[in-house]
Amino acid sequence: MIESWAAAEWFTTRPKLQEKITLTVFKVTGETNTDDLSPAPDAWSRPDIPLHALAMLKNPREGITDSAKQIRELKEKGFPLVYVGDVVGTGSSRKSATNSILWYMGDDIPFAPNKRTGGFVLGGVIAPIFFNTMEDSGALPLEMDVQGMAMGDVIDIFVYEGVVRKHGTDQVITKFEIKSDVLLDEVQAGGRIPLIIGRGLTGKARESLGLPPADFFKTLKAPEMDVKGYTLAQKLVGKACGVAGVVPGQYCEPKMGCVGSQDTTGPMTRDELKDLACLGFSADLTMQSFCHTAAYPKPVDVTTHRTLPKFISERGGVALRPGDGIIHSWLNRMLLPDQVGTGGDSHTRFPLGISFPAGSGLVAFAAATGVMPLDMPESVLVRFSGTMQQGVTLRDLVHAIPYFAIKKGFLTVEKKGKKNIFNGRILEIEGLPDLKCEQAFELADASAERSAAGCTIKLNKEPVQEYLKSNITLLKWMISEGYSDARTLARRVAKMEAWLAAPTLMEADKGAEYACVIDINMDEIKEPILCCPNDPDDAKLLSEVTGRKIDEVFIGSCMTNIGHFRAAGKMLSQSKGQLPTRLWIAPPTKMDQEQLTREGFYATYGKVGARTEMPGCSLCMGNQARVADNCTVVSTSTRNFPNRLGQGADCFLASAELSAVCAIVGRLPTPEEYLKYYTELGKEKESTYKYLNFDQVESFQEAADEVTIDPEVHAAAKAAMAA
Repeated sequence: MIESWAAAEWFTTRPKLQEKITLTVFKVTGETNTDDLSPAPDAWSRPDIPLHALAMLKNPREGITDSAKQIRELKEKGFPLVYVGDVVGTGSSRKSATNSILWYMGDDIPFAPNKRTGGFVLGGVIAPIFFNTMEDSGALPLEMDVQGMAMGDVIDIFVYEGVVRKHGTDQVITKFEIKSDVLLDEVQAGGRIPLIIGRGLTGKARESLGLPPADFFKTLKAPEMDVKGYTLAQKLVGKACGVAGVVPGQYCEPKMGCVGSQDTTGPMTRDELKDLACLGFSADLTMQSFCHTAAYPKPVDVTTHRTLPKFISERGGVALRPGDGIIHSWLNRMLLPDQVGTGGDSHTRFPLGISFPAGSGLVAFAAATGVMPLDMPESVLVRFSGTMQQGVTLRDLVHAIPYFAIKKGFLTVEKKGKKNIFNGRILEIEGLPDLKCEQAFELADASAERSAAGCTIKLNKEPVQEYLKSNITLLKWMISEGYSDARTLARRVAKMEAWLAAPTLMEADKGAEYACVIDINMDEIKEPILCCPNDPDDAKLLSEVTGRKIDEVFIGSCMTNIGHFRAAGKMLSQSKGQLPTRLWIAPPTKMDQEQLTREGFYATYGKVGARTEMPGCSLCMGNQARVADNCTVVSTSTRNFPNRLGQGADCFLASAELSAVCAIVGRLPTPEEYLKYYTELGKEKESTYKYLNFDQVESFQEAADEVTIDPEVHAAAKAAMAA
């Protein structure tokens, strides 16, 4: 058996990709997001791949009337199908989107029922998380110009030549470049994760037999670069790999400081962990939340709420409780500065360090092994300057990024021939060093809507120190309340205290080079910026869309914090009588809800007729409560894809402050109207935007004072942080 592994028979006996692959095109024009492939209302069925695949492309669109029937008819041509789109895989990190495509267009896995591998996806632009998840599943994702392909075309892909021809002819449709030759090995191995594990076992087997290193596998050559300096992201990943920095295009396996999982992908992550025979997490901290299903649980969700916490805590993970709130609002509280992590939610975007969100398979791998595979992306620098103007909020700065990118020609709203300078790259933000960490997350969080691979924000030490002091108290309170795993929480507390004893933050080198630099002068932003229906890239000034009637307003999601709800409450207090709109209020955590109740804001929400929701994701994902069909919504949520918040709904993305005004007046106001409300708010700005510092909340600090951390844990933490 050892000799078989040493000879890599597990790999060499599998077929290589053929020189020519003939496929029938299944073309979906425009943008295919993961909501299209794995609709949120059907999230409950995700672990059952064949059942969940029935929901793929269930919402009719141009060229798609009955996708299952169309797929059956195209298969009658006698060739495998290839999924083709102008933009493919934007949005959430759900592996279920990949699973659905592969169920129709992939190959059976021997002795593994109801799972498939292989398959092909061609896109003008393929979102990075989706691309990686396809890699993990053994599929071949290829970016190329797809405008010359139509539904039902039969094409020949010459993988090694990098050419697509009309079937049976020499007519070239388009040319392409494979991301790397290693991708071909991944397909042959049945996926990136099987390749990594198998390659490692082959290496160990050869070492045990005294054989030289294997030459069966393709290797990703380190880019030849004259490194003048590293960006912040490159240094963060370098630190996690034990080197000074990692350059774009370099393969690496950074050590995981934090791994997050949420409840609509958690059951799939659990299945993947079982496949990996994981009995204990190697990642320093793995956390599971229940924010997507707690408010309106289906029977299958109730079972998940009962069984998944035990599964996670038995492996040394931290399990939150239904009703606690949103994954990111909690996971951010557990972060250490300058570390790398991942999570099974596309909005796992750390305000400290850097995160590379992933599908459930890669999240399971990262949690189990403590590392994750990464082809280091390039970086785009967004550099803010100037001063925030009256009435302009941080959410407006979030939207200023696509707004200015469009103005500079780096981003287009049109999907055919789509331009997106951020796609697959790391968004690195400078010029706002004094933001609180809660504020910094709002910017990092929205990098998901740019289809960025990750995000960094340069902060000064003071807000980070303040944040960690607060979080130490919160984590000790969690221990006192019986949250599992107490050992993991205590270890994290000790490491936070070790960092505070000698606080340092990494920053980019002066000679660092970027794929692009976008300068944004805040002096030029005089009014709110919204993202218009139904595309988070379609950023416009308020004055360009003024007057649109608004039916419903949602203030909630991971893009909000307690300051937004105070601001909304103070604006709503200026309203007389019931609102002309339906207003939804959903704070991100139960602690926010409790504090807002103590301060009297829930009385204000009730007075104007708002519908208050359990802390959590609420409307944002679209799998729980929904807005009315075909209505117009203003929302603080993360993204506004078609049908996400409600069937046929038009959704504007805006700040909590502008959303509150829309709720009061029933339409998009003029900038002048908006400023009248905001001016009153500005008089109490300091008390409005005050964040929860748990070390200053008596009940939390009293509980924390009762918790002691073993000296051995402190010593180990100090040594680990010094390494």
